Amino acid sequence: MSEPGNSNSKYAWREVAAHGLPKRSAPERAADFLEIYGLYDEATAREQASRCIQCPNPSCVNGCPLCNPIPQWLLLTAEGRFLEAAALLGSATNMAEICARLCPSDHLCEGACVLEGISSSVAIQPLEQFLVEYAFAHGAVSTATAPPNGRKVAVVGSGPGGLACAEQLARQGFAVTVFDAELVPGGLLVNGTPAFRLEKTVVHRRLEVLRRCGVKFQLGAQFGDKLTLNQLAEDFDAVFLGCDWRRARVLTVPGAELKGVIPAVTFLLQKTTPVPLDLSPIDVSGKRVVVLGGGDSAIDCARAAIRYGAAEAKVVYRRGAEEMQCGRQHYESAFEEGARFFFQATPVAVLGDSDGRVRGLRLVRTELGPADPGQQRPFRIVRGSEFEIEADWVIPALGFEPMPCPASDDFAGLTRNKWGGLAVDAHQMTSRPGVFAGGDMVRGPSLILESVRDARRAAAEIHSYLLGQTTGV
Repeated sequence: MSEPGNSNSKYAWREVAAHGLPKRSAPERAADFLEIYGLYDEATAREQASRCIQCPNPSCVNGCPLCNPIPQWLLLTAEGRFLEAAALLGSATNMAEICARLCPSDHLCEGACVLEGISSSVAIQPLEQFLVEYAFAHGAVSTATAPPNGRKVAVVGSGPGGLACAEQLARQGFAVTVFDAELVPGGLLVNGTPAFRLEKTVVHRRLEVLRRCGVKFQLGAQFGDKLTLNQLAEDFDAVFLGCDWRRARVLTVPGAELKGVIPAVTFLLQKTTPVPLDLSPIDVSGKRVVVLGGGDSAIDCARAAIRYGAAEAKVVYRRGAEEMQCGRQHYESAFEEGARFFFQATPVAVLGDSDGRVRGLRLVRTELGPADPGQQRPFRIVRGSEFEIEADWVIPALGFEPMPCPASDDFAGLTRNKWGGLAVDAHQMTSRPGVFAGGDMVRGPSLILESVRDARRAAAEIHSYLLGQTTGV
């Protein structure tokens, strides 16, 4: 058998056992909001990276929205050249430490790994996290920028897309100002993601990198109110629109208006945002909480409810465990921490008591149809299969839908796509010259990596548009 971490072994994928990051025990982590994972040590990182078989046509790259050169930095990692690997990773993505915590890798790069189903896929996401943290620990995260080029760019929105675009442009010598309606930058990274998945210090550290690159933040700037597109276009040479622009799907069954039905975003926002909110208290301590949905937000709500002392945290999903849109590890962690799941069931009514408060849910069983490649499995209601469960709080986490852009004077001249979002050309530019857009405002609710991809492409095109140079993403 070859030595662990020997990148020359063609059989390391078989000889080295695959395993993820070290994980705190379920009872310990369910008692706090700290991140649940540790990091690989250097020897383990080399071992796990050596499992990559260096495919001639790597499917993991095709599975990544950013076409990250994964095999190349895995090879460098297996050889112990961690800073070189981290630099290569950083050249292909922005905020890799955030993406590595939130990206659904089992649906993307790791899910596309050729070893998946034969052995276990290469631990791409844990290795990505190891590399970024190694670079930070060794002071190797650069804040170097090109000399100022005299051009100014406004970025609207401080979520993943806005931050990625701002970082790319600042490093190229542009004077960048990020505008956001909130008082704390970071978008849903700060205001909607529980700390056990992404500690706020990680986001603040990246924001500090951007500030050291020269990015300025103007907060509390409500777009469409005092902050208008016309004014930005007048004050800046180019504008990138990268707002979190979506709305939560609402529960439409009888009883959805009862006291105790609380949207997932509201629940997570009140429990995560550092800014005081004018909302009624949401106290789930000792209560029975039922979450509806199968995505990351649903799992976040269940895990947060457990940490806030809920007597029960149940998740109801109309399909099966294999069809859940959340990350597999996220689901497994929730189960370990005490969440319980009702699969192939969907609500038909929220039940209330005489005071108009939630007392339970009426559910009905579903039956799944045959799988259709690229689509979620269809389902149908099983007649006569209704049953009830008790609940004190019901949290719909039914995903998001596109939100059409406002019909204000600012946007009146911009071409829309079929659902009312902003149409952009191959250069990420809207129909108004100098105004670029990406992420939710263009494609609807997006993965973090899709927003980052749009932002990186827009930054390259803004560079070309303003300085007359051809650039790549």
